[in-house]
Parts: sequence; C-alpha cells; structure tokens
Amino acid sequence: MKILLVYPQYPDTFWSFKYALKFTPRKALNTPLGVLTVAALLPADWEKRAIDMNVTKLTDKDIKWADYVFISAMVVQQKSTREVVNRCKKLTTKVVAGGPLFTTGYEIFDFSGIDHVILNEAEITLPLFLEDLKNGCPQHIYKTDERADITQTPTPLFSLVNPNKYASVTVQYSRGCPYDCEFCDIIILDGHKPRTKTKEQMLAELDAIYNLGYRGSVFIVDDNFIGNKRKLKTDILPAMIGWMEEKEYPFTFLTEASINMADDEKLMQLMSDAGFNNVFVGIETPNEESLNECNKFTNENRDLVADVKKLQNFGFQVMGGFIVGFDSDPISIFKSQINFIQKSGIVTAMVGLLMAPAETKLWYRLKKENRMLPGGTGDNTDGTTNFVPKMNFNVLVNGYKQILRTIYAPKNYYERIHTFLKEYKPNKKAVPKVKFEAYQIKALIKSTFILGIRDRARVHYWRLILSTLLKYPRFIGLAITLAVQGFHFRKVYEKVKEIKVDEASLTRQLEVLSKLGDLTTKGIEPTRSGYESAGSH
Repeated sequence: MKILLVYPQYPDTFWSFKYALKFTPRKALNTPLGVLTVAALLPADWEKRAIDMNVTKLTDKDIKWADYVFISAMVVQQKSTREVVNRCKKLTTKVVAGGPLFTTGYEIFDFSGIDHVILNEAEITLPLFLEDLKNGCPQHIYKTDERADITQTPTPLFSLVNPNKYASVTVQYSRGCPYDCEFCDIIILDGHKPRTKTKEQMLAELDAIYNLGYRGSVFIVDDNFIGNKRKLKTDILPAMIGWMEEKEYPFTFLTEASINMADDEKLMQLMSDAGFNNVFVGIETPNEESLNECNKFTNENRDLVADVKKLQNFGFQVMGGFIVGFDSDPISIFKSQINFIQKSGIVTAMVGLLMAPAETKLWYRLKKENRMLPGGTGDNTDGTTNFVPKMNFNVLVNGYKQILRTIYAPKNYYERIHTFLKEYKPNKKAVPKVKFEAYQIKALIKSTFILGIRDRARVHYWRLILSTLLKYPRFIGLAITLAVQGFHFRKVYEKVKEIKVDEASLTRQLEVLSKLGDLTTKGIEPTRSGYESAGSH
C-alpha cells in the first residue's frame, strides 16, 4: 500500500503564530503528532508519506500517488479538511479520516466523500480497519468505548517531516485529565484517568528527535501533564533530567498543566531541572461564579495572580487561556479580565469566546435548554459561538474585542513583558548552550527593522530593549521573542476587530431567551441595540 498522511491547514488565529514565524525559517508552530503516530501504527512494509499543509502544498500528484489518503484533524481545521476530501473524491483516491474532528463531530458536521472513518483512539480502531482491509471487507465506520494502553503505542515516525520546519516538535506523555470542566472535551476524547507512557518510551522518543539533528523546543502536548504527579516526581522527570544532562541540554520543554502545579514546589523544581521553561495554564476567568458554573474547581478560592507569579519565580513563562461568555459572567467581566491579565504579567494571554464542544457536559446542558446553534467553527477568536449566550450578543462580542484591543495594545503588551521579566527566574543549569546561527542573525535584523524602525509602536520596543539590557541582559533574546509575538497578536486582532455581529444569531438569541423566560441577565436587556460598545464598562 501507498499511504499519504495529510494534516489540513489551520485558519489564521492567535495560536497559528503566523506573523511571528515569518521572522524565522520555521513554517508552522508544531509537528503533526497525530498523523506521525498513526503512521507508526501502519504496517512497516507500506510506503508512507506525510504532508502538513501548514508547511507544504498538497498537490494532485501527491493524491494520485496514494492508494489511500489518511486525514487527521481537529474541529478548527474542518474547512481545509473538506477541501482535501473533495479533491480526493474528484481524483478517485480513497479517504480514511480520524482525529478529534470526527470522533466528537462526525454526526454533527456534514462530511461526504469519506470512505472510512476511524474514531476514538487509533491504537484500538485502526487495527480493526487494517484487518478488514486485508480480508477485503473494510467497513465505513470503526469506533470503540475502550481506552488504549499507551504503553504499547509505538514511537511516532518523526522522520516523515522535517522537524527544523517547526517552532516545536511535539510528543505525548499522557492522555486523560482527572478534572471535569463543563466545557472541555478532553475527558470525552481521553477519559478521566490519566494514562501514561513509560520512561523508556519517553526517552526513546527524545532519542528519535535528537538523532534527526533537531535542537530546540519540544512541546509535550498532554492536556494536563501533571495529572499523575507521583509518577512524574519519582520516575519520569528524574529520567528526563539524566537524559538532558547526558546530551548537554539540547531541548527546552513546554507543556500544559493545571494551576495547582504552583502548590508543589518539588514538582516545579524537577520540571525546571529537566528543562521546562514554559507552561500553558487554563486560567479561564477571575470571576468565581463563572468558575463554579463550569466546574473549574481547581481554580476556585485561590489567589490566581500569586500562583502565576510563583510559577514565574520557578522559571516558567506562563501562557494563559481565558474565556468570556459564561452564563455567570457579569458586565464587568471584560474589565476584570483585562486587569487580571495586566497584573499577572501573562504576556501570551489567549482570550476566546466560550464554545460548547460536541458531547461535553456544556453541550448537553445547552442542548437541553434549546440554546445550541448549528455548526461551530472551533475557532474561538472569530467572534462566533455555537450556542446562544445569556449575555446580549452585541455586548459579548464588543466586550471581547475590547479585551483584545486593550491587552494587545503596544503600551499594555510591552508593560506585561516588563512585569513578567521582574518575576522570571529561569533555571541557570538547564539552559541550552547558546549557538548563534545565520537564521537567528537574520531574524534579529528583521525584527529590529520592523519593530524598531517601521512599527508605530517602536518607542515601546526600544524602551523594552534598553530596559532589558540594563536590568536583565541575559533575557534580551526572550524580550525580542515576546515583542515579535506581540506583533503577531496585533496583526490577528486587525481581523478580529472587523467582526460584525451576526443578526441571525442575535434573532435566534431573542427567540430562545423568550422561550426560557429569561429576557434579562445581569441587568442587560437583550435587544438588537444592546450596548453598542462594552468599552466603557
């Protein structure tokens, strides 16, 4: 068999880092771990090629070469996925599809032209398809309620892509999360109980990446890396520390974790010693009622700003996820989010409108309340949502735009970099050896020209550079990197600020709220005019 594994394009969002990557030779943020893992599960004697459409153009010649095109995608990639499926259908190449987009959305999103759908975890359902294919009787759909034993998952075929085309190479240590946030589909896809790989598997995957000649950032993509703290502290992290010392720290690591990571100093120290310097944390909201509503109990009754600063003190740059649109959000939520983000020094603050992913508790609740809307892009930065919010939709969208306009304004953004650098205390031991290459020199020159000369915000850029050189000279590279990321955020915001409220959604909102008998929420009248601007709030 000849198998072409395709990873569809992402839309232009904050998470794409599209405009920041243009300063570097990198073409995309992360390697497509799903398709590389699936490739390793296919028969060893099959021919395999991988095309990440975020890096390489997919040609008709590529499609014609293959006996089957395998597609793995997330909800946000659905537009590109449909285009690929239609092209394959036109060229009569069979399509096998899987991944989160299909596992939770196959019956919700209308996909035609797909020959075989492999749902849930491929370690279980893909072998069933392969056996039927061998016997000449492949079925249209394969699904299971079982969870895979990921200690049997093979090392992904990293060699199918050029890792140096990416800002980070991705690996996975665990699946599943012990928490039960109402809006999260991780427990639907991966379950409550964290399942982990062995230290031998982890080191084998790091070896595979290292042997390809890659040096740089490695993203451990677990949705909650610290779901099993005991195993991390006694087994995995000590093994990673030993490997990193032996290899002279070729990588830095970033991952995702819950805020209670700040409660365990031993864990933070071990992660820092292993080379972790960046962690994404779902802050969601500073509003306690909204945290309670969505069952984000790990964040309740805490000084979240102090927790963030503690993580920064242990050498972690905290990237924060924030949400607006909860039923319990008051009109003051927009100002509260802005104040929290600025005070915490979370430079990379990702704010989105609440979505209700398929089959989550939120999805079922809203469906029962007749508040679900058809479709859903999965892009929480495009000013749309897939349900009827209780807050007036004009107010919500305008308030959302006000948050982005404020936190990504050059003055406020650069101020957060200063706030962060005051708290940041990286591990001096676990730092890769500095080796300047030609592309880094080019990136420095380009960033200086664009941000320091051409950009309207150049005065803030030079204040940052001079302040950093005087106070924290060893952080100058990090400061420039964060400035470049801010350029990206401002570029994406230019798209967001053009968002117009969908009148059909607003009409639907009025109809649903009328049926619910809830025409006022938090003192807001849900009329078409609403508050045309939430900025004053």
